Amino acid sequence: MPLRLARTKVPRGEEYDVVIIGGGPAGLSAAIYTSRFLMKTLVVAEQIGGQLNLTDAVDDYPGLKRITASALVQAFRSHAEMFKPTIVELVRVEGFERDDSSGYPRFHVWGTRKLDVYAKTIILAVGSKRRKLGVPGEKEFAGKGVSYCSVCDAPFFKGAEAVAVVGGGDAAFEGALMLSGYAKKVYLIHRRDQFRAKPHFVEQAKRTPNIEFVLNSVVVEIRGDTKVRSVVVRNVKTGEIREIPVEGVFIEIGFEPPKEWFQRLGLETDEIGYVKVDEWMRTNIPGVFAAGDCTSMWKGFRQVITAAAMGAVAAYSAYNYLAEKGLYRPSQLLLA
Repeated sequence: MPLRLARTKVPRGEEYDVVIIGGGPAGLSAAIYTSRFLMKTLVVAEQIGGQLNLTDAVDDYPGLKRITASALVQAFRSHAEMFKPTIVELVRVEGFERDDSSGYPRFHVWGTRKLDVYAKTIILAVGSKRRKLGVPGEKEFAGKGVSYCSVCDAPFFKGAEAVAVVGGGDAAFEGALMLSGYAKKVYLIHRRDQFRAKPHFVEQAKRTPNIEFVLNSVVVEIRGDTKVRSVVVRNVKTGEIREIPVEGVFIEIGFEPPKEWFQRLGLETDEIGYVKVDEWMRTNIPGVFAAGDCTSMWKGFRQVITAAAMGAVAAYSAYNYLAEKGLYRPSQLLLA
């Protein structure tokens, strides 16, 4: 059977009250709210689920004691679909620009698979990509001991004999300190002997007896069977290879927001590349909002619940924007 590259055909030139770019928790949460506001909504995503696709289970979303990440993604999607937005997958938005040919403010949005539509408002929920090590075993054991979020997954390793954290910034040290309360031993692996983390994090980690520093070392392989069993590191100064038995590897080496793409679109970003937003998720471009991991808000605390909250706020702001401009005309889709 040939691969279906788009689940929903989007007519060329179709106009929407809002185009939501991204299909993770922020994007799907936004879709629930914009659709409930009777806004004609299009969700365009390269992959439904976003960063949730990199984890195995979630136990910190209120009301759901423990749920697989794939089941949570499906729950978000089915909830959004109840309100009848149009959702298109495996499509990448390549750009958008202001279009005043209609006599009122709107945006021309285009992308792969011949996406060519118009939007009165846009909500950016494209997330940011976690940097990866690119070593053997990393992909194979993702969700089976390899994690990219210590704050999210530390409780799953309660009682573990040993885990490893890779990185030298704030996220790595915060993760190591948190994990030290769950695992019996925490190895902090860093390619240098100097750290980018705040000094008080470093000092606290040094004072924590079950945290061991593995410095001037890089991970060259992650090994296991059905789950992670060890991590192999190489000392960059001596060349020595060491295999460390661990049950989990937490990769905390930062994120990569699509900075150049944002800036080409005229969006204001911070020094790292995250979109600057105010408390109502408004960007510097009127009518364009942003939510979730692609924003400059709460950078140190990336969670499903915070992304979903931002998506809801962005939807409310888009609705208010249309109302203030006199462009809010409730869709009949939900009334049929």
